[in-house]
Amino acid sequence: MNLELPDSTAVREFPPELLRLELACALYARGKLGKVGGAQLAGVDLTTFQGALGERGIESYTLEMLEADARNLEKLYPA
Repeated sequence: MNLELPDSTAVREFPPELLRLELACALYARGKLGKVGGAQLAGVDLTTFQGALGERGIESYTLEMLEADARNLEKLYPA
């Protein structure tokens, strides 16, 4: 897939790698991509992508995820 962007000063000042990372973070923040898909789109490893999310103040581990993990642990290791 090719994405055409306008040839403007605003776009030219960003390297393509940064634009891919920004797009991936934005799509993740909107719930359109998961972490793995975001990392793949950005062309980085999962740890780097999670770091980029944190730098932008985008939660990568939500309360809902924590609650789901707690329920799953309770199923695996009942009291």
